[in-house]
Amino acid sequence: MTRTAEDQRPTPDVVRRAIRLGRLAGLPLASLVDAGEGAVRRVRGEDPDVVSAALRRRSAERTRRVLGQAKGGALKAGQLLSTVDALFPADPEQSWSTALAALPADNPPLPFAEVEPVLAADLGPAWRDQITWIDTATPSAASIGQVHRASLAGGRDVAVKVQYPGVADDLRVDLRAVSAVSWLSALIAPGMSLPPLVAEVRERLAEELDYTREGLIQQAFADACADDPTVAVPEVVTATRRVLISDWLSGTPFTHLRGAPQAERDAMGLAYMRFLLSGPARTGWLHTDPHPGNFLALPDGRLGVVDFGSALALPDGMPPTFGRLISVLGRDDPGYIREGLEEEGFVRPAAEVDAVKLRDYLSPFIEPSRHEVFTFTPEWLRSQFGRLGDPRNPDFAVALQLTMPAEHLFTHRVWLGIVGVLCQLRATIPVRDEVRRWLPGLE
Repeated sequence: MTRTAEDQRPTPDVVRRAIRLGRLAGLPLASLVDAGEGAVRRVRGEDPDVVSAALRRRSAERTRRVLGQAKGGALKAGQLLSTVDALFPADPEQSWSTALAALPADNPPLPFAEVEPVLAADLGPAWRDQITWIDTATPSAASIGQVHRASLAGGRDVAVKVQYPGVADDLRVDLRAVSAVSWLSALIAPGMSLPPLVAEVRERLAEELDYTREGLIQQAFADACADDPTVAVPEVVTATRRVLISDWLSGTPFTHLRGAPQAERDAMGLAYMRFLLSGPARTGWLHTDPHPGNFLALPDGRLGVVDFGSALALPDGMPPTFGRLISVLGRDDPGYIREGLEEEGFVRPAAEVDAVKLRDYLSPFIEPSRHEVFTFTPEWLRSQFGRLGDPRNPDFAVALQLTMPAEHLFTHRVWLGIVGVLCQLRATIPVRDEVRRWLPGLE
């Protein structure tokens, strides 16, 4: 059968995804254009600080606009960046932190008419017999779905999480874009081994699309935390592949705690760190999405946790490799450090690496755990990465010799997220006791 010209036209979905891919791919290209413009303006005699500030604002706003409207994996990347905003270069105007903090507002929910078919398909056409009231006007938008407050027939106050239609295809587009960048990065810095990491991310994101799985994980945490006076996890009512109904929690998002009293920030920070590190021992799962938007400060002083889509099965508890890595990096013996990093797969045997510089480069991962009590601040974190994240600094080359084993990706994402959020809170935490308690392998 011969296809007509009309049959050969791309479908609206194909066009939309092509536009999406183009916008994501355009971010690094636009950064290159900005760099060229900056060089020209400085040569012309413009004030370098003024030029840098203007280009920084433009880049931050562009990134916020593209990621905030993208949903799917692109928005998840933006949320991860928002937990570690202190890692961006010197930013006196706070262009990046302001832009990243605005991501939730730039991620508008879909009209209810567009997600209602998902409810009907997964809960049945008579779904309103089960859900007697649902807030269709002010849902909360997330990366792959949105949450509506609702009431069940018996009066139970619940959160109804509904997956965006077509988000699975959007995730595939995002991962194709990331894969292309990762192969280019691997050519520039072979030690970074990005393609295996992207493969690990692809598998984990595919799991997040299954709300049935998320419901099982959330209920495991709810059972484990039922008698915990410091943490609240909503009980699950119903879970299908694209709809998750659980108890409603009301509280203050972590993103709004920066101005809270020091004692409250310290208590919430400690509960946050303990929840994330203790998960494998208590439930067999590592919660791998430390984004502050997933955590609430409840009126009764407990930590509320409201999203369990990203989790890694660790039925035997936290692997000892992470604790051993912290122990190795805490030593002053270069030979011991080098041998330990080789054993854990972070350095290739043939690589020529200064072990002491490598330890210094990784200091943000180990420094807090070397203290009984540590005060996290954005200034400390920025100084750590500002000192070693500058390509003009000779120590920067150390990073290019690192090999990140894929199995370490999510434990390190969690730890970096913990450090980033605690720095945002300026929390003072008894770190040493917590890592001794929850990280096997730590000497």
